[in-house]
Amino acid sequence: MSDEQLPVPAPSREVRQWAMFCHLSALLGIWVPFGSLIGPLILWQMKREMDPFIDDQGKEALNFQISVAIASAICLLLMVVVVGFFLFGLVAIGALVLTIIAGVKANEGVPYRYPFTWRLIK
Repeated sequence: MSDEQLPVPAPSREVRQWAMFCHLSALLGIWVPFGSLIGPLILWQMKREMDPFIDDQGKEALNFQISVAIASAICLLLMVVVVGFFLFGLVAIGALVLTIIAGVKANEGVPYRYPFTWRLIK
């Protein structure tokens, strides 16, 4: 047996789109309270059996949004000492940018790993 791994076939267009939707559904949180958690959770639960790529990216999106929610809660507490306002802005901008990057990468068929993410869902 060889130590070389066989190339993994690229996910289909439909699979890549659903993985992208798992990431971008977090933008629902802009309009709906807790939408950034509910969107990825619902899409991941609906489509995770369809393909391992969707399962992986759905979990990654949900884990990142849980981490963002925890960081946002800490920022809200820190608003008492003013620094929370600045930190909340950084968290919001970072979450927006990283979510868009993840959606683009998933649509390209590249598994994306968010930085600074607490991976609670394995």
